[in-house]
Amino acid sequence: MTNKIPKPILEVLCKIEKANFEAYIVGGCVRDLIMNKIPKDWDITTNAKPEEILKIFPDSFYENEFGTVGVKIKEGDKTKEVVEVTTYRIESKYSDRRRPDEIKFAKTLEEDLSRRDFTMNAIALSLNNQETCLAGRQAKNKKQKKSDFEIVDLYEGQKDIKNKIIRAVGDADERFAEDALRMMRAVRFAAQLGFSIERKTLEAIKKNFKNLKFISEERIKDELAKIILSDNPAEGVDLLHETGLLQFIIPELEKGYGVKQNRHHIHTIYKHNLLSLKFCPSKKLDVRLAALLHDIAKPQTKRGEGEYSTFYNHDHVGARVAEKILTRLRFSSEIVQKVKLIVDNHMFYYNPEEVGESSVRKLIKKVGLENVKDLIDLRIADRLGSGTPKAKPYKLRHLEYMIDKVSHDAVSVKMLKVNGNDLMRELKIKPGPKIGAILEVLLAEVIEDAEKNQRGQLLMRAKELSGKDLLNLRTMAKEKIEEKKEEDDKEIKGKYWVK
Repeated sequence: MTNKIPKPILEVLCKIEKANFEAYIVGGCVRDLIMNKIPKDWDITTNAKPEEILKIFPDSFYENEFGTVGVKIKEGDKTKEVVEVTTYRIESKYSDRRRPDEIKFAKTLEEDLSRRDFTMNAIALSLNNQETCLAGRQAKNKKQKKSDFEIVDLYEGQKDIKNKIIRAVGDADERFAEDALRMMRAVRFAAQLGFSIERKTLEAIKKNFKNLKFISEERIKDELAKIILSDNPAEGVDLLHETGLLQFIIPELEKGYGVKQNRHHIHTIYKHNLLSLKFCPSKKLDVRLAALLHDIAKPQTKRGEGEYSTFYNHDHVGARVAEKILTRLRFSSEIVQKVKLIVDNHMFYYNPEEVGESSVRKLIKKVGLENVKDLIDLRIADRLGSGTPKAKPYKLRHLEYMIDKVSHDAVSVKMLKVNGNDLMRELKIKPGPKIGAILEVLLAEVIEDAEKNQRGQLLMRAKELSGKDLLNLRTMAKEKIEEKKEEDDKEIKGKYWVK
């Protein structure tokens, strides 16, 4: 087990022990070692006080009230990573259900472990001798002896790991009263590890779920993102629903629970959203969020009942609802706008027999070439979430072919074979908004017919357009750009009125 611990981490343990203090690797990294995984982060706990840790590691820093010192791991002159070394501590009451009223340092490891969230994270590991400590990775070919290390497991965490159980340390009500986010962490671990939550711990979450309202949106967002990016995201979101937590995270999803759709859908709106997330082929956070939220507005846009009910404009309304949800949860503006874009366009219509290259160019212009694959992944998630057995039918494969074929065609003003300087020089026009308006009209016409993107032809057309006033030019450009969107909406309502 110790041969999976990086040498710099071993050296930190060695230096602390050499200074006559206790030092243990603790928490999730020990859990990962027991599960034969390579930990991403390392945490060390010790009976040394922060000021004593600073003496052992003069280049470290202490900028918090939790007894955690950041020890720098260097590679040459550069800091490669920072390892958190925390003094044993016990915590007082949590009046705000988010943070302890005060931090008190403990004298023993046993006291420190008693405050941790789950048994699988309350396991500590220390090295038993300096030989093991200093050997580091050189011990890889050496048969490991259990005497090389000591595991302190006061709450049978190893047993729970073996049985794939998430169990609160001690009294679950007390643990969740201390920090309500721990309830969401339990769900996150279940989704990440494929574990189940032990009965009493699950009951405590259902009992205390309302306390999640005391947690900041930023902390909730971080846990939600980890659930969405896990191997079992749909199961994680459904567990949030089962425990009551979802109504404090994305209550809009709850509105689709039990709401039937129409003859083209075998699942309720809520279940369809979950299954779309489950089968989303992308591992990107923004695409998975879009899969979960793409039909978020169906409950409010539903008209009628039974197999002929409709959901007109649920894509456009849903884009705005998704934007509101993700903004509320403090996701980055980049993620918010990306999800909004592909949700807004997930109902794009494409039929090889009816849609030509100009339509594909308009789609690329609308969503951006860099976002087309994500839009297709969302469509695949939508199809599989509807119970359709074939993820990528001929139509989508043909669309990918067409996108590749026209990807070098002009879909922006910068891709035209003329620019503003050319127009000013050839048409003797002074700098001003009229130049941009002429270029927008030229682009709209080139999107319709890529063959028109020839310098000579564009300059001739520009001379014709130069005689029109600014308002007329802007109207022409807008009409051409909006034309395809109107066609798509009409085709959707006429042929895909159910989705």
